[in-house]
Amino acid sequence: MRCLAKLGAAAAAVFGACLPVGSALAADAVKIGAFLSVTGPASFLGEPEKRTLEMYVERLNKDGGIAGRKIELVVYDDSGAPDKAATFAKRLIQNDGADLLIGGTTTGTSMAAIKVAEPAGVPFISLAGGIDIIEPVKKWVFKTPHTDRMAAEKVFADMKKRGVTKVALVSEDAGFGKSGHDQALKVAPAFGIEIVADEVYSPKDPDVTAQLTKVKGAPGVQAIFNFGFGQGPAIVTKNYKQLGISVPLWQSHGVASKEYIRLAGEAAEGVRLPAAGLVVAQQLAASDPQKPVVTAFKTEYETAFKSEVSTFAGHAYDALQMALAAIRRAGSTDKAKVRDELEKTSGYVGTGGLVSMSATDHMGLSPSAFHMVEIRKGDWVLSD
Repeated sequence: MRCLAKLGAAAAAVFGACLPVGSALAADAVKIGAFLSVTGPASFLGEPEKRTLEMYVERLNKDGGIAGRKIELVVYDDSGAPDKAATFAKRLIQNDGADLLIGGTTTGTSMAAIKVAEPAGVPFISLAGGIDIIEPVKKWVFKTPHTDRMAAEKVFADMKKRGVTKVALVSEDAGFGKSGHDQALKVAPAFGIEIVADEVYSPKDPDVTAQLTKVKGAPGVQAIFNFGFGQGPAIVTKNYKQLGISVPLWQSHGVASKEYIRLAGEAAEGVRLPAAGLVVAQQLAASDPQKPVVTAFKTEYETAFKSEVSTFAGHAYDALQMALAAIRRAGSTDKAKVRDELEKTSGYVGTGGLVSMSATDHMGLSPSAFHMVEIRKGDWVLSD
């Protein structure tokens, strides 16, 4: 038996104390291909994803790899451009011989890569939030983050609990923001929510004052819900504060990073959003099965990089651990066998929640995987 003690507590919690090293897997390297938005508007999502993959692959290789095979990680930076993501996905499959793909930091880049990975028959684990990535189910495609629909449902349930019935929806007009906007409109009636204003902005807009001025004047508006990621939501938050809007502001899980708080500054005070337990690791109940995993991962990441962990780093961690566990169970890197084992993932305790996939669910997270958090004095506060 070859022990994984050197991997750290987070990985040990996933793989168990030791992995058997046998002859079932050949000596060739396990090739993991990744395309991430390391630069560009989604860089504060993609950069921690890249760091996480590199850190854990390096640790695994120092301890002998997976079942005696080294792991070869190839990472390309798509800068958040869907066309680049598709090109890199094709290169990883055809030129680099990737056994499995991880990536698609954004919904747009994931959707572009699906058009390559799905017909090629290569297992692909997306790190993006759009529900269209896995619904309808695609044979070779999986994902780790909670969906935009789940975020909308969690936010509207929170609003309903607080007596809010009339909401202004503000969203980016592309990718995750557009998908979230559409899902919010679909699920709002189930929670007794009326959308009284519906404004959109471009991720490149330096100011959304015009849209928020319309929102401020919307009849009966009791709250604002913004769907987006990157700098856009921070600009919305700052403009919201500058206009003196008094109704509360909710964001989606697309801002679950301290970078959002840094960019929005004092304007972020009081903003509420759904997020994974990772951002409030120390505040989780001692009985929460996630607590040992998220606290260990948070410690390992922050020790290694001297920066605060984000849920996006966690998405990459979960993708890598589930991928390697599937390869180990398959006893090979045969793509069809690995795909089948990914689909059988059950009871995995990750940074995003407890995961149990099936033939009809290639994400495997329940709504309980989300926590409501509120920003107070520049930090996350658990507010379920």
